[in-house]
Amino acid sequence: MTTAPATASAPAALELIGLTRRYGTLAAVDDVGLRLPAGARHAVIGPNGAGKTTLLDLIAGDDRPDHGDILLDGLDITGTAPAARSRLGIARSFQQPAVITGLTVLENVVLAGWPHHPQRRGAWRSPKRYRQHVRSAEHHLEAVGLQDSAHRPAAALSHGHRRLLDLAAALAGRPRLLLLDEPAAGLTDNDIGRLLGVLAGLPESVSVILVEHHVEVVARFARTVTVLTAGRVLVTAPTRQALAHPEVRDAYRGTADGDEPTTARG
Repeated sequence: MTTAPATASAPAALELIGLTRRYGTLAAVDDVGLRLPAGARHAVIGPNGAGKTTLLDLIAGDDRPDHGDILLDGLDITGTAPAARSRLGIARSFQQPAVITGLTVLENVVLAGWPHHPQRRGAWRSPKRYRQHVRSAEHHLEAVGLQDSAHRPAAALSHGHRRLLDLAAALAGRPRLLLLDEPAAGLTDNDIGRLLGVLAGLPESVSVILVEHHVEVVARFARTVTVLTAGRVLVTAPTRQALAHPEVRDAYRGTADGDEPTTARG
C-alpha cells in the first residue's frame, strides 16, 4: 500500500477544556473535555445530532465556542482563524466533500497542498519546482487510489471518489492533526478497504481524529474512542472498552443481545 509522505513536523497533542457551543437553547457541544496525546488515533462516535461535526468545526476553527478552550501543544488556539490553524498543521475533510468541480482531480490536490509545500515560493516561474508540487499531489492521489483519474474533471467523480479526493487534499496540507468527518460514507467495500489502508499507513507524525458511523472502520483504526450523546461525552476509553459500553451497544449494534456492533446507524 502506498502511503502519503510523512510530514517533518512533530505530531500535535490536543486538549479541549469545557468546550461548549450553543445555538439558541440547543447545546450542540456541551462542556466537552478531551486530552489526546501526540500521534493519537482517536474516533468520535454517536447518533445523528450528537455534536460530532460541530466538535470538528470547533477544532478546525470553522466555528467558535461559546465557552471553553482549545489547546494545540499547549498553545491556546481558541480564537485563532481557520487559515492560521491550517498553517499550524490542522487539516480536515468534510461530510460534503470540499472539491472544486471546475478543476481536475490533480489540480484540486496541487491547489490544496500549495500553501504548505516547502518549494512553493516562485514555483509558478520554476518548472522544476512546479513539477515537485505535481509529483507530491500525484503521490497523494496514488495513496487513495485515484491516480487513474488525475486528469479527469473533479465534477465527473462519484460521491465516494469525491470523498477520497477530499482526503487526498487534506493530506496534501502536510497535517500534524488530521480531522476526518465520516470519510467512509458512500464508499464501496473496495474503497473502504483502500481508506483503511491509507489510514493504517499514516505516519505517527500525524495525529488523527475520526468521526465515523461505520463501527468496523472505527474498530480497525482507532486506539481510543469518545462517545458523544446530546453534545456531551458519554465515555472516552480504549476502543474495545468504549464499543462494549452498554449504551453504545444499544445505540449501534442493530443486532441481537450479545453480538458485537458492526455498523452504526444514523
